Amino acid sequence: MFFINRIIKLKSTPTRLVLLMSVFLLLTANWTFFGKLTDVYPWNSENALFLLSMGIFLSSVLVLITTFFYLVLPVRIVVSLFILLAAVAGYFADQMGVVIDKDMIRNILETNISEATDLMNLGLILRVLLLGVLPVILIWRWPLQKSGWLHETRYTLQTAAGSIVVILATVLLCSDYYASFFREHKSLRYYINPTLSIYSMVKYVKEATKSSGPIQFALLTSKAETPTNDNHSELIILVVGETARADHFSLNGYRRETNPELAKETALISFSNISACGTSTAISVPCMFSQAGHDSFDVELARHTENILDILNKAKVNVLWRDNNSSSKGMANRVTFEDYRSPDINPICDPECRDTGMLDGLQNYIDTHEGDILIVLHQMGSHGPAYYKRYPGKFERFKPACHTLELSACTDEEVINAYDNSILYTDYFLSKVIELLKKNTPQYETAMLYVSDHGESLGESGLYLHGMPYMIAPEAQIKVPVITWVGESSDIDYQKTLSLKDTPNSHDALFSTLLDSFETQTDLTYHDYPPLVYFKDKDHDDD
Repeated sequence: MFFINRIIKLKSTPTRLVLLMSVFLLLTANWTFFGKLTDVYPWNSENALFLLSMGIFLSSVLVLITTFFYLVLPVRIVVSLFILLAAVAGYFADQMGVVIDKDMIRNILETNISEATDLMNLGLILRVLLLGVLPVILIWRWPLQKSGWLHETRYTLQTAAGSIVVILATVLLCSDYYASFFREHKSLRYYINPTLSIYSMVKYVKEATKSSGPIQFALLTSKAETPTNDNHSELIILVVGETARADHFSLNGYRRETNPELAKETALISFSNISACGTSTAISVPCMFSQAGHDSFDVELARHTENILDILNKAKVNVLWRDNNSSSKGMANRVTFEDYRSPDINPICDPECRDTGMLDGLQNYIDTHEGDILIVLHQMGSHGPAYYKRYPGKFERFKPACHTLELSACTDEEVINAYDNSILYTDYFLSKVIELLKKNTPQYETAMLYVSDHGESLGESGLYLHGMPYMIAPEAQIKVPVITWVGESSDIDYQKTLSLKDTPNSHDALFSTLLDSFETQTDLTYHDYPPLVYFKDKDHDDD
């Protein structure tokens, strides 16, 4: 304490404060980055100069970025925000391999309180206190020398110029190394902390505020009709899964029996080679209901554009969305929406409200509506890191299961056990959905479609959870289970569709699949994605 008191009695300047911050963040917030860097460039006599120069390079970049911000904001505020941000981002990078990019920020902001508390644990709290809050307290207790605005601006610009000179000098000193680093190892840059988080936040705010006025809602079609001469109405239940990965479904060859109930169904197809549109709910859910598809998808435009639910609703299909997750991400804003995250409406909560509760009263809904029906059930599914909360105790078949929010504190086996138990409960839930549809098969053309939003990393290569940038995301976060159950009266051709079981496909196919399922006639031209299912009495030529 004597040493600290001596330090804070010495007056500093904004430039010195920024320089100290850059060194502090280099040493405390970039462990994962340097770990991955040395995997590519091992520490030896040949690489030593480059690795040392990288420390100087990153410190100079941090100084340069900070000077831009404190030209318009007080330096203490800028430095404090950067340190706190780096403490949080550093924890998730070091413990879970998660990076904070623009889509992750969107996902965080759209997460409900219950999901957010699942991410809070002792390790995160201690790191933020020791490497975030404590340094910030010292910064605000440390007196700064006062000087005029012009004088301080001159020093700020000099500091920025000096940073640029140092950056150029380090790059020139090891130009061959930096050329390969920037050209061949782009993924490493995602772990530079907090520069990626700062860039992502600025980009997110810029996109969110790029339009000063209200955005006009875009209509995709002026015509949407279903056949009036069809003697049998459609009843389709679409289950939007959460955080399920295809390779942990025994239907797809997983070594464990995670789908014992679905395995009993004969008219069921599990598609084993489907790619998600994104690696987070905030992106994947809007994208799968959008006409745009992964390659041209824009999440902000999607919120202000007709989606497949709007078009079916326009065609007089009864559309109901029941949600036991964070929300519909704007997709159900113009159809009937029911929130099942509360015991006030969900009858099965212990204390977490279960996905099976969304089935309560559905038969009454079906009985009181005429015509075609689409029911969307948005699961809590396998949302992490609290996998052990995602299923009732009787479904804990795989033991020992991880019962902590800090996944890195559990063994790989314990994490996988907890996750697989949540998949086991999803299997049970889907079997109950099929049971409901079977009861209505004589009156309706029935079918179930299950589509998970994205996958999940379970500790492979030090990665946990999801939300990695798509270009560097592992297959575990992208490959998702998609399952269809076909009722006896359904228009889906089971035998022909079975041939598509292992065909590569993606979320992009959902839009046209739902249009065709309800035989919807529109003047809409949409992308010719590979079919997800085939239908009876239709032309199936692949030309």
